[in-house]
Amino acid sequence: MHIPTHIAIIMDGNGRWAKQRGLQRSDGHRAGTEAARAVVTRCRELGVRHLTLYTFSKENWSRPKDEVRTLFDLLTTFLKREEKSLKEQGIRLQVLGEIDDMPLAVRQVLRHVIRQTADCGEMTLNLALNYSGREEILRAARALAAKGVSPEAITEEVFANELWTAGQPDPDLVIRTSGELRLSNYLLFQSAYSEFYFTDIYWPDFTPTELEKAIADLNGRQRRFGKTGDQLDGA
Repeated sequence: MHIPTHIAIIMDGNGRWAKQRGLQRSDGHRAGTEAARAVVTRCRELGVRHLTLYTFSKENWSRPKDEVRTLFDLLTTFLKREEKSLKEQGIRLQVLGEIDDMPLAVRQVLRHVIRQTADCGEMTLNLALNYSGREEILRAARALAAKGVSPEAITEEVFANELWTAGQPDPDLVIRTSGELRLSNYLLFQSAYSEFYFTDIYWPDFTPTELEKAIADLNGRQRRFGKTGDQLDGA
């Protein structure tokens, strides 16, 4: 099985998973955290070099305050608990998004784990936190304008180096759970040629086995990048 270099996941359906079981939304988010832990570990075992998880979007601030608080509590608990494991597995943590706008306790834990795992080289785990794909593009444009870069000097590579994902390859595969069929402002520039995999399974039920199904599905496709199939086959 060919393993993609970069997998990006939109972890969707925690609330609906909980509702289906007569549980609180917080229970769904808690179960989703465990699913994330299992998927991170499996990606590392398979040899995925970059994994990006859509953890909290800028739009998520509009959710009920209690739910937002629960999400951040779960995140800090997860990071404190997994710091040692990340280091042992050689997983470097990075954040895509505005850390400074998050609660103090979250900022402190994030920066601590980022520092502690900075030298890890087996896999990069990106958490898209307080993230917006459109804002990321605008931020890059503003940065280039502030540097006085001339229009003709702005190539795709120059622009990409101003994105949160600077220095990382674009996702080969974008997975979204829970049956929704949209990007939701996620990695808009980086996903230009990504393959997409949508599943009706809610995120808490997305197991390492489901991950392998998505990778197998990707392996059955031909990525042409604008060329014809005959060109790629050498015809």
